[in-house]
Amino acid sequence: MTTPSCPPISDENWPADIADMKTGFAGALNVYRTMAHHPALLRAWAPLRQHIVKDSALGAVRSELVILRAAHRIGSAYEWAHHVSRARALGISDARIRGMSNAPDGEDGLIARAVDALFDEARLPSHIESAISAAMGQHAVFDLMATVGFYSVLGYILMTYGTPIDQGVADEIAANPA
Repeated sequence: MTTPSCPPISDENWPADIADMKTGFAGALNVYRTMAHHPALLRAWAPLRQHIVKDSALGAVRSELVILRAAHRIGSAYEWAHHVSRARALGISDARIRGMSNAPDGEDGLIARAVDALFDEARLPSHIESAISAAMGQHAVFDLMATVGFYSVLGYILMTYGTPIDQGVADEIAANPA
């Protein structure tokens, strides 16, 4: 494995202009420690992250399912591992988690088809948009699209710079693979 050109920034080298972010979400994970190479982007990212991660109309479980499917589609091992861990913490079964890398049924299948459409067609076809809107509400349609976009950008960053999976998550997945 080669050394990434933008490895996660250590506490000792943390940029002064985002010092206030080090003890929050930005200092907690390697993905954001990698983004800290661009302090202005990381600071601008924070409000959207708050909405996508904490305030989404999808709710916690549906959000994790969207993220798992997006991680699968983009091929981000980092995002997959981290969100397997988060999904388990929410009580989502390993079978349901694995399903997001296949062809799940029911609402999980609707979510998977929506994510796939965004990757394959760069839009939601009307039948998928209307099904999600009917099941989850129109705000959830917007949040699903925003979540896929958000985690796609993170995937690009993670895979471009070879950001390592955080040790605690790597240990968890090694001990209990999904």
